Amino acid sequence: MPLPQKRLLIVSTVALLIAACATSPLGRRQLKIVSDSEVSQMGIQSFTELKQKTPATKDSAQAAYVQCVSSAITRVIPSMNWHVPVPASWEVVTFQSDDVNAFALPGGKIGVYTGLLKVATTQDQLAAVIGHEVTHVLAGHSAERVSSNAVGSLGTAVASAYTGISTQALSGVTQTLFLLPYSRSHESEADLLGMDLMSKAGFDPQASITLWQNMSKLGGQKPPQIMSTHPSNETRIHDLTKRLPQDLPVYQQARAAGLRPSCGR
Repeated sequence: MPLPQKRLLIVSTVALLIAACATSPLGRRQLKIVSDSEVSQMGIQSFTELKQKTPATKDSAQAAYVQCVSSAITRVIPSMNWHVPVPASWEVVTFQSDDVNAFALPGGKIGVYTGLLKVATTQDQLAAVIGHEVTHVLAGHSAERVSSNAVGSLGTAVASAYTGISTQALSGVTQTLFLLPYSRSHESEADLLGMDLMSKAGFDPQASITLWQNMSKLGGQKPPQIMSTHPSNETRIHDLTKRLPQDLPVYQQARAAGLRPSCGR
């Protein structure tokens, strides 16, 4: 690549990064080069496609239970004062699958797999998961993920132009040093914000710690934390335990104010 083109690429990249700076509810600097409306449309489309591929549970009591916990969580979002865009409504679907997983998507979409209910065995543990997933949306992590992937590809092209190393060889470095740690910061932030949110809704925040203790018992081969998009279970338990003294009073105040979720399985 000719030098003038290299300089133009670098200048354009720097200008884009400066213009796209934002701040998360915990004060972390964020990169967003896509709008909230754009990621909302992506989320709605993805959810529609998923519903076509994955059947919803036929157990109405199970679906009502997940809906109850989700509604209790989303109902208190406006009181969090996070100054973030909030969906006008939330669609909740319980999917019939043995996967131990749940997710929330921009556009107000929540999905819970029935396999999760074997690990999140109480309403408070389920609230910990749903609170975590919902705060991914509220904190703008989806927009960050789309933005970081785009900038990661652009950064690889810049590095390749200056070093002469192929973009294929550099892509692994970009993945490890930029994209994966960025995702771990999202997960850690959602853990803490999710605990805040569940406490505000009247769910016991101590259940989030129990949840990850349950996850630890699942076993299986796990990659080293530095190569993973998620913090280790031990790291999550440590961070949540450290935040617990801050959220216990919030939970007690919520209960005193009459927020006492009673979602039966």
